[in-house]
Amino acid sequence: MYNKIFTIFIAAAVILVSCKKDPELVGPKDQYSTGNYPASIADLESVLAPCYSNLRDQHLFGFNYLTKMMANATHAGSSAHSDPDWLGFIDVSNMQPANGFVAGVWQALYAGVKNCNVALAGADFFEKNYAKEADKAKINYIRGQAYVLRAYYYFQLENLYGEDHVPNPSAADTLGVPVFAGLPAGFEATQQPRAHKNTVWALIESDLQTAATLLKGKVWTGNDVGRASEWSAKGLLGKSYVFRKDWAKAKTVLKEVIDNSGKSLMPYAKYRDAFIGISANEFNEESLFELNIDQDSKGGYGVYSGAANATSINGLIIPPYALGLDGTEGASLPLGYGGNIGLHDKNVLRFGYAEGTYTLVNNPAFDNSKDPSYKNPKQIMDPAYKAKALAVRTDKTADPRLYVSTLQPWLDSVKRDGVNWYPVARPSYIMGDASLNQQYGWSFRKYAPIFNHMDNVGPADAANIYILRLADVYLLYAEACANSSEAGTALEYINKVKRRAYSLPVNTASAIDYASLTDVTMAKKANDPVLGNNPLYYERWAEFFNEGQWWFDMCRWHIGASEAAFYVTARALNGTPFKWMDKAYAWPIPITELNSNPKMAGKQNPGY
Repeated sequence: MYNKIFTIFIAAAVILVSCKKDPELVGPKDQYSTGNYPASIADLESVLAPCYSNLRDQHLFGFNYLTKMMANATHAGSSAHSDPDWLGFIDVSNMQPANGFVAGVWQALYAGVKNCNVALAGADFFEKNYAKEADKAKINYIRGQAYVLRAYYYFQLENLYGEDHVPNPSAADTLGVPVFAGLPAGFEATQQPRAHKNTVWALIESDLQTAATLLKGKVWTGNDVGRASEWSAKGLLGKSYVFRKDWAKAKTVLKEVIDNSGKSLMPYAKYRDAFIGISANEFNEESLFELNIDQDSKGGYGVYSGAANATSINGLIIPPYALGLDGTEGASLPLGYGGNIGLHDKNVLRFGYAEGTYTLVNNPAFDNSKDPSYKNPKQIMDPAYKAKALAVRTDKTADPRLYVSTLQPWLDSVKRDGVNWYPVARPSYIMGDASLNQQYGWSFRKYAPIFNHMDNVGPADAANIYILRLADVYLLYAEACANSSEAGTALEYINKVKRRAYSLPVNTASAIDYASLTDVTMAKKANDPVLGNNPLYYERWAEFFNEGQWWFDMCRWHIGASEAAFYVTARALNGTPFKWMDKAYAWPIPITELNSNPKMAGKQNPGY
């Protein structure tokens, strides 16, 4: 793997050397040469761009990470795939060092680190050789963004592959991930051992502190609105402190974000539609950092088009299902790939929906003079059930975030052809098979295609992906307060997030408030023994459902076994219960990495 990473480092370093073939500019083959690029702010911006665009890599938010990996590992979805890579995340007890998804994320995250180091080196080179006094502020803004992104890449690496979440750690369970604080000067420098986990966190925190200083007061507008800011840095810094259980520092910096960032929770009406590609909701009042996604495949197959700024294609894997052209659920049609992964039934229950599933009855409005169709189905949802289901929405007897995250058959609609609204239907693959685990048959909504079949638009997603938003900061602040004997403050910030979900004034006490940190949550209806009486845990699960956050919470709270027991099984397991092994709290170091880097020999995570 490091041979691959070294190749990436060398390729990227080309931007720092001359494009000319003058022999005077050709240095030793194993060292980085100086040259004449970047020679302007525009050049330097082009060096920064890959730090952002790498987040759309097919192994990260471009395709695999949220859908094939996180949705399965957290049981947001239930997959039918049984090949080793998928199965390693469907049932994480089967995860292996040879898992291709594990290796892909490792390589993509380190490519991100490399890109940021190239940008920082480029900033130093430009400032030394070409910059005018008027350029200094812009150079520092570029540095600040690179530091935020490098810290984020290391945050992901450490939480996925470091030994931070090993339960009951021994004195030897201290290994983090390899650290590259700058560009390697040659091949030898690309082969780094695993650093102590404290070293990794020190770099993350230092990068974010430096970034906050460099970006202080900078407000991005216009086409720059999606760039990392001072508040992106401070929000991620506060999150890092929480993950490290440094409650005092966490409270200080998170409260600063809450009080001074100018951000606020968006109203529920906007929040409900903030994850489905409506441009008016992008970069909103709650967003601290989000990944811009344009519905443009650059003339190819999404992230596989070869274009650096291609869209993501998550919707191919988690599409909703529309009623079939013949008006039946048995012929229902996905808005992307069919059958890969569907919403796990237990999530509907955990959000507090207690009405069970429905039966189909003859449609009294069926027009016999016309062929059956999605506009003229012979059978429909039982009207009595439909009335009860609508009452759940009106009366909010289930968590309203259920309808942010999912689509309910027959009550919700999608534009499969980009023009006409089709009723959502149960997936065709569950119809007539009572043994399957997914008889509710609801569909994903968050980050899923709603307004067109994916093949009609490239394929290409339209929804921006949130890296950090204020609701996360509120709940992290609540966690820090709860662990600092400040239960009242913790409860208030948990309730603020809940009130927004119920369309209530965020800062005013309400009838739906939790009364204690052990109060009953909606998950109690699903007989959930952990989230049922833990508002903090439940609110983080419900608020960030299918956003790639819950895995980190599962790991740092060590609730993997209870999660596996709650969700029971997945389609790929044919009814066999999930197994849980504590080794899964740290993903394995890819076997290719261990085999190619002698400094990593014998440094695999526990249990692999």
